[in-house]
Amino acid sequence: MTEKYELDERAQLLLKQLIASYTRDAQPVGSKYLVELSGLEVSSATIRNIMSKLEAMGLVDSPHTSAGRIPTEAGYRFFVDSLLEVNDLGQSARKTISDRLSPDMTSNDLIHSATEILSSVTQLTGIVSLTHSTPAEIRHIEFMRLTERRILVILVINQDDVHNKVIEVDKDYSDIELNQAAQTLSRYLIGRDFNSARNQLVEELSELKSEVSTIMKAVLDAMEQVCNESDHDDLLTSGESNLLRYTELSDINKLRDIFNVFNEKKDLLQLLDSCTLADGVEIFIGSESGYTILSDFSVLGAPYQINGEVVGVVGVIGPTRIAYEQVIPVVDVTAKLLSSALNTQK
Repeated sequence: MTEKYELDERAQLLLKQLIASYTRDAQPVGSKYLVELSGLEVSSATIRNIMSKLEAMGLVDSPHTSAGRIPTEAGYRFFVDSLLEVNDLGQSARKTISDRLSPDMTSNDLIHSATEILSSVTQLTGIVSLTHSTPAEIRHIEFMRLTERRILVILVINQDDVHNKVIEVDKDYSDIELNQAAQTLSRYLIGRDFNSARNQLVEELSELKSEVSTIMKAVLDAMEQVCNESDHDDLLTSGESNLLRYTELSDINKLRDIFNVFNEKKDLLQLLDSCTLADGVEIFIGSESGYTILSDFSVLGAPYQINGEVVGVVGVIGPTRIAYEQVIPVVDVTAKLLSSALNTQK
């Protein structure tokens, strides 16, 4: 929760100008330059006095190498909560995002596209979580004979999640037998929650004396593996190299740590999971994430939905000095347009 800071209009203006300058240049901001930026008709001494008060409040800090000041984590939080004026994304940018999130695309392509949009538009790292909270529903089952003992099982799960699985069998099944097995499995499984339908089918297969019962058991085992894999949370990232543009992140240890976070995924997934109940864009600045490795970064996330149910979070990660007023609407609009596209798929 943001602390209560009593700042008059002049102090608020100076803090906004300081943050805008540091966001742009990543350089400490001196009092003389702040006079120019603010347009206030006051002396540099007056500015220095106000800056000293802001520093005493913990909203700005003085690096050792400069008389200028930079925003602190608390300064960014106060700015975001109390001073930020979010830019309108504009019809042109909105249309660009909308065109790249066409309902004619598959769900997987839509989610990958959203990750790339967030990266390219913000010039940060785009992140999208996929929380497969709905049960795996079988939509289509098909068999293809590869060799005498190897069969390709083609499965379509949920909307358009296609999986191909090769299974080994104990005998050479004819095309007729494979079609019979596919029809039997389809009758039990199509349009139903796989786990509940499987239990019923396994019971009946134990009593079935058909030649195809063995292959159906093998297929069920393969399907169970696929459905379990599909039920795990996952994370997509795009534009990791964008972080190399920021001088404050150029330290090789910081870069190694953040790339490890991208690879291991667990911490970011847990952080994004806390955004699922957000009404709009949730923002974690520095240590607010709860992860030491992310202390120099900000993470922004907004949930996206299918049929009113949150199924994941879209967002970005970048340095704490990102242009929040520009990035927030991109994340917000991308989440809404992704939800719209997913809900209007044919």
